Amino acid sequence: MRFSMLYGMYKHLIDLNDFSRAEWEEIISYAVEIEKHPEKYSHACDGKILATLFYEPSTRTQMSFQTAMLRLGGRIIGFDNPNNSSVSKGESVKDTAKIVSGYADIIAMRSPQEGAAYAASLYTDCPIINAGDGGHLHPTQTLTDLLTLTQEVGRLDNLTIGLCGDLKNGRTVHSLIKALSCFDNNRFILISTKELAIPPYIKSFMDAYNCQYTEVFSLKEVIPQLDVLYMTRIQKERFSSEEEYESQKNVYVLDREKLIDAKKTLRILHPLPRVDEITDEVDSDERSVYFKQAVHGMYVRMSLIIYCLNHSAKEQKSSAVVLNETCTNPKCITQTEKYLPKLFEKNGDMISCHYCSQRKLI
Repeated sequence: MRFSMLYGMYKHLIDLNDFSRAEWEEIISYAVEIEKHPEKYSHACDGKILATLFYEPSTRTQMSFQTAMLRLGGRIIGFDNPNNSSVSKGESVKDTAKIVSGYADIIAMRSPQEGAAYAASLYTDCPIINAGDGGHLHPTQTLTDLLTLTQEVGRLDNLTIGLCGDLKNGRTVHSLIKALSCFDNNRFILISTKELAIPPYIKSFMDAYNCQYTEVFSLKEVIPQLDVLYMTRIQKERFSSEEEYESQKNVYVLDREKLIDAKKTLRILHPLPRVDEITDEVDSDERSVYFKQAVHGMYVRMSLIIYCLNHSAKEQKSSAVVLNETCTNPKCITQTEKYLPKLFEKNGDMISCHYCSQRKLI
């Protein structure tokens, strides 16, 4: 049975592919203008309220959303610890989203559960922005990355991009690959251990866009080829055991020695926080732009908030179908929120969960 619920009138951002490339470029262009003349937008959201629902810790994403709304003249409500809300009493994502959307004009939501923001969007009465859902997606970080590349590199095409570290759980990596695959002649070099390799659904996405990509282990060997190096943290919170984490941490460390053979025009990005994967000595290298990247994130979120509040979604039926199947991903939101419709994308004998993109044969 095809899922008949319409996305509705609200302009949600769950996956960056919810927006067209033209919309990305409009948001980025608007962010560039806001960054140049922030005073012109200091009353753009007068009387509006942003709710930040953060089910897991955050510094940059949460504070940049909050600062973005305050700089636009709006106000903020929300929580940064679910234990200080009715979530601790067992309140569902559905009920939390429904209630908060009655108080706020727009919601930014982060959760350790994959597909949580999409699940919430089925029940909200205002736009919702995915501020990161487990190891799945992080579209606002990708908009930040696109703005950073626009400002610091000068283009979004004809790039050789190295992505290094935790490519399995790196939601920022997944979203960035999906975005940059839409621009011409981009080539990806995926640098990771076998245990932290890129998920199959992201490879399928690159294949669908005829992207050139290579999987390698050594950062040192490929760094001379790179226009962009996107470093990532080995995420301790995504591992099932301390032993598993210890076997992976510090495999990749970017230091001055590794940069000797890198291009003078290389730009080094990192979604932050970092732990040990970039040494402090690299901070002063002019090729490092990760602190600028964090600031760009505030301006792109200002642009995004304005865009979502001032645009309505085109009504379209979901491509998902309701199947009597269960997602096999233990981190999927459907594992705990049992009331959710069982939504899948079907392609022959393969189905993928509409919430978290986990695949399985049927």
